[in-house]
Amino acid sequence: MHRDEKKKEADTLHEELEKARTVILSSFQGLTVAQDFDLRRKVAQAGAKYKVVKNSLIERAAQGTRLESAVAQRLKGTTSLAYTETDPVALARMLTAYAKENPVLAFKTGIVEGRVVSLAELAALAALPSREALFAKALFLMKAPATRVASTVSAVARNLAYVIQQGVKEKKFEEAAGS
Repeated sequence: MHRDEKKKEADTLHEELEKARTVILSSFQGLTVAQDFDLRRKVAQAGAKYKVVKNSLIERAAQGTRLESAVAQRLKGTTSLAYTETDPVALARMLTAYAKENPVLAFKTGIVEGRVVSLAELAALAALPSREALFAKALFLMKAPATRVASTVSAVARNLAYVIQQGVKEKKFEEAAGS
């Protein structure tokens, strides 16, 4: 590859890394072609991108991005990048599950929302519910007090109607009117 092509590829990767909310670097040494193909498919399903890139290209592309401090001493051996602009939980969940099935995929470092994360933090992130589930839970919690107030107000009217119905049924109102 010529110098111009390398520069263009580094610039393209730099732009993608600047936009990425989550970047996870891993070692893939020992993965078979079939496993690599499966990993790429699963990463794409999670709405992310996966690339195998030379360490020098990652270093060059990471300059001036949030990833720069994280990659400084961790680029040894084969390195792959998985990154996304959207849901970090989906990518972390997918990579954690895949690494359990294929232990040769080893986590090196990662950046989530501008913060360097450890393997334990990545596992904790993977254990979080999905973004949609968190929104649903938050919406439920915001809606719950209003639902309780509406239920309480309607219970008063319902109980009053029940008392009046019982009074009519037992002819209590006729006795009060006849007195």
